[in-house]
Amino acid sequence: MHFIYNSIIVITSLLLNVVALFNPKLKSFVAGRKTTFKTIRNKIKKEDVVIWMHCASLGEFEQGRPVLEQLKKEYPAKKIVLTFFSPSGFEVRKNYELADVVCYLPLDSNKNVTKFLKWVHPEAAIFVKYEFWPNYLRQLKKQQISTILISGIFRKNQVFFKWYGSWMRNALKTFHHFFVQDIQSKNLLNSIHLNNVTVSGDTRFDRVYEITGQNNTLPFVEVFKNNQMLLVAGSTWKDDELLLVDYINNHAASNQRFIIAPHNIHKNEINALKKAINKPTLLFSEEIVNNTFNIHKLQEASVFIIDTIGLLTKIYSYATIAYVGGGFTKSGVHNVLEPATFGIPILIGPRFSKFKEVKDLVALKACISVNNSEKLSVNLMKFFQQETLRKQKGKLALDYVVLKKGATNKIINYFKDERKIR
Repeated sequence: MHFIYNSIIVITSLLLNVVALFNPKLKSFVAGRKTTFKTIRNKIKKEDVVIWMHCASLGEFEQGRPVLEQLKKEYPAKKIVLTFFSPSGFEVRKNYELADVVCYLPLDSNKNVTKFLKWVHPEAAIFVKYEFWPNYLRQLKKQQISTILISGIFRKNQVFFKWYGSWMRNALKTFHHFFVQDIQSKNLLNSIHLNNVTVSGDTRFDRVYEITGQNNTLPFVEVFKNNQMLLVAGSTWKDDELLLVDYINNHAASNQRFIIAPHNIHKNEINALKKAINKPTLLFSEEIVNNTFNIHKLQEASVFIIDTIGLLTKIYSYATIAYVGGGFTKSGVHNVLEPATFGIPILIGPRFSKFKEVKDLVALKACISVNNSEKLSVNLMKFFQQETLRKQKGKLALDYVVLKKGATNKIINYFKDERKIR
């Protein structure tokens, strides 16, 4: 099986180089990896003591971030190497200030693994949520490097728990410890005789709760909101936007404002969205230049489209109601914890079964799932009109976040108590 896997990795590498010629995203995926070893060689010395954290993408980074930041506080002399698998994570966080190196993880070939671990020589390796690369894990075990999984979550349908999954089960056996989100994950790991498991919860709760204590001021949002009620729709896709545009065009009251932050900010899609809205609509890229803006123009608009990245979390702090997109896509709804931590009611599309926190919030009725324009409109009108209902649902959301905090401390204490990092 090992030979077959390595053959697949080699073939995949060759195919990616060809397909990347025609696919911009894959082009970034391939080109970015060409600079990884040079970057490491320039920034990591033999005498450096290194902690390595790997994240698949941006969402996993947000889960790993509170742990990484706390480790940096506890061990300021140690260097941090942060790797990503996907361009969507790397491109957004390539300048993350607390990491000494931010780079793509080389593909899981024997040659790449040997070279990467030789030059990084980590004291500890931390994998976030998933990403189980057999060659990396095998070499980490061989070199007796402490290897930890944080915010892990496992499902019964994964290959590890199938009769034919012995090879991947062996990969899991290389971990020194698993910190998982729920008891179901612990029980699944126990069922394949992995008992080095702690139910710590999800570190994202620590991260999103921290956000409430930071400076979230955005003057242009304050001016646009103008003391009116504000729906913030974050990470929206076309199906989400169809529902939102229907409400804005046909049901919105004069005291209601709308901010839409699309997942896809390509110019053609943004212009199409703006054209579909029959209320005064502005684009961030056209109205905000070096933090300056036309106050009168912002106050006269009903809709503000945020065609940039990196502002959504702060924008949620101004919301009366939040709509989180992605719930009509195969991958499912985006991050509902960011608005939840600000104590506001949340609306989503129908696809959320992959996400425990969303299922929990729906069960608590702090988050409402809708599958058509009529249901969205009915719920939005209720929330806009009933302050008591908004506060009730928002409190349920915030209380849930507060209840789930604490995973980061459990993980940091493990590193201290077990002397996995010295």
